[in-house]
Amino acid sequence: MALCGVADTGSHSMDKSITLPPDEIFRNLENAKRFAIDIGGSLTKLAYYSTVQHKVAKVRSFDHSAKETDGDPLYEISVQEEITARLHFIKFENAYIETCLDFIKDHLVNTETKVIKATGGGAHKFKDLIEKKLKLKVDKEDEMTCLIKGCNFVLKNIPHEAFVYAKHADSEFRFQHTHPDIFPYLLINIGSGVSIVKVEAEDKFERIGGSSIGGGTFWGLGALLTKTKRFDELLQLASKGQHTNVDMLVKDIYGGAYGSLGLTGDLIASSFGKSATTDKEFSKEDMAKSLLHMISNDIGQLACLYAKLHNLTRVYFGGFFIRGHPVTMHTITYSINFFTKGEVQALFLRHEGYLGAIGAFLKGAEEDNPNQYSWGENYAGSSGLMSVSPELNPIQRARSGTFDMLEMDRLERQLVNLPLLQDPTSYIPDTVDLTEDALAREYWLYCFEEALDGVVKRAIASQKDQPEAVERAEKFRQKYRHKLQTLRHQPFAYGSLTVRSLLDTREHCLNEFNFPDPYSKIKQKENDMALKYYLKVVKSVEELSWEQRQFNLVKGLLAGNVFDWGAKAVSDVLESDPEFGFEQAKQQLQDNSGIDIILGVFPFIRELLIRGTEVVLASNSAPALNDVTNSELQILTERIAAMDPVIHAALKEDRLALVQNGSSSPCLDLSRLDKVLATVVRERGTDLVIIEGMGRAIHTNYYAMLSCESLKLAVIKNSWLADRLGGKIFSVVFKYEVPSKAQGQH
Repeated sequence: MALCGVADTGSHSMDKSITLPPDEIFRNLENAKRFAIDIGGSLTKLAYYSTVQHKVAKVRSFDHSAKETDGDPLYEISVQEEITARLHFIKFENAYIETCLDFIKDHLVNTETKVIKATGGGAHKFKDLIEKKLKLKVDKEDEMTCLIKGCNFVLKNIPHEAFVYAKHADSEFRFQHTHPDIFPYLLINIGSGVSIVKVEAEDKFERIGGSSIGGGTFWGLGALLTKTKRFDELLQLASKGQHTNVDMLVKDIYGGAYGSLGLTGDLIASSFGKSATTDKEFSKEDMAKSLLHMISNDIGQLACLYAKLHNLTRVYFGGFFIRGHPVTMHTITYSINFFTKGEVQALFLRHEGYLGAIGAFLKGAEEDNPNQYSWGENYAGSSGLMSVSPELNPIQRARSGTFDMLEMDRLERQLVNLPLLQDPTSYIPDTVDLTEDALAREYWLYCFEEALDGVVKRAIASQKDQPEAVERAEKFRQKYRHKLQTLRHQPFAYGSLTVRSLLDTREHCLNEFNFPDPYSKIKQKENDMALKYYLKVVKSVEELSWEQRQFNLVKGLLAGNVFDWGAKAVSDVLESDPEFGFEQAKQQLQDNSGIDIILGVFPFIRELLIRGTEVVLASNSAPALNDVTNSELQILTERIAAMDPVIHAALKEDRLALVQNGSSSPCLDLSRLDKVLATVVRERGTDLVIIEGMGRAIHTNYYAMLSCESLKLAVIKNSWLADRLGGKIFSVVFKYEVPSKAQGQH
């Protein structure tokens, strides 16, 4: 069996130092319900649930029982309103809490909400203010329970949540692709003290250790030593200091390394050791740096000992001591690497500051069981990770300390791993990490900027009957261009920067301004045209010898893949030459609806069906460029079955199944597929997976290892990429792979 697969500020204006219009911060407040708040020593994190009304493109088959004319379209496309669930998380400094509460009070329409879940040390301090302003009862939740719940949520739903920090690398953030199976792990929460928590399941965790020497110790001793009272200023001093002026090193005692014990000369033998024997004043910077090393090394060693004791390799660090500060992440990373000899990596979280608020929200929403759904980060409404490196320009640094947003959309389908991944824990969907490849990054960012005018034009053309479409399209252009500019300066904003994430960000921005399917009319036209040629293509294939037929079918599959409006080289041809057709595409060879699926994919799967192979045809759940969606595919298959007895019989006998893959991207993440598809794959004993198209087989999954045979095929429709891979534009990738353990069995 084969698997083919916007600004009113209310009566209280915001503080002038706030750089964003408030209606872009507290979005969808009119539909908000279920609030939660996490108030720390300096930052407040607010969470709320809202419903978002947006447009979706629906296709509906016409009644073709009556005799049809050549001009009859295959199906109708209607743009309908749909309501989806969204989670909003906003982080801001406590100095703005009263102004923000006033803004929420003035814009809150939903009066059903009676309670606000609260956690964090400041929840008690601000309890009366919250209840007075919002007329909501504050219901306090356990801080550690909220922290763990929040951590589980982000690790399960945001694939690039965790990262390794590498100070001197080209990319300071190296993201780990997290998978649905996130347990067990160790969470080292560094607040005033240190809590070490072993997490074994969703609701099973235990505090297995800790220390009174934590962030509060660094802050307290630091204040005594330097007379600096602000935590961030203390870290700033540490980043400029030289600890070796204060610390006694191994070489200060032994004149060099202590070889027999394996100690290098540069190792710290005694923190602050030189202050007892040297009669001089030490700088604030050097003392802050020495103190930071002392506490980080202590915490690092503790973490390593507990990780070894409980045999855990995933160790996450969080708490206000970390809070995305490069200097603390670097010292913790160094410590963990030293004490485990590189066997354990220190992992940090993009949304570490939100964990308590997310957990408190989830506690308040248990009746809706949010964990039964999969959630996805909405790039259009999320700030992304902001580096607080001193080297960054002051505007970005100020922004990261003012307001920060995260939005999560509830997905219609529950997403799981493809059961056929050889090793789900090592699977990385994307072929090139643009975060680390500067040349590739600059090329693709330029590409997406160049393509923006065409996307705007296509969006307007898809809604000609709506006069405000031009204004919405312009807002889309501004938002997406701003995202691209952000990614140029901070490529790590949403995790690893890849071609897939650039495409997905564009789709999110299009949906934000109600352009759900800009290519729907093009797909409809292509599908209508391709159906007329289907039988002719099938007949010409049947007349060939077996060997010629196989070659022709694969060539047809690849020729169909040429018709890709997302590739500039192709869209330029299609715009300038409307007569460019299937045969011409075959001749070009050295992805997508219409010609691809009808004249390329269906003749190919028809051949598989004739030889007795069961076929599962997996397609996108929602639109992305001109890729066929599952709802469109259902109608196309019904029409093809009406004229082709082979397809008709296969559908009737359940040898051909159409299943949605849970994706709305031109690329494919095999660790986040529709649970129904995963079940079908398992139950039917799938032994061949065919991945077709440049997005799915080259930008993603090119190196994916499966436990069964696989075929990855695509046409390279980008000259830069073709050149990098050692070929020419319209070169073919045809990659047949047999898993190593199965070799010799076929």
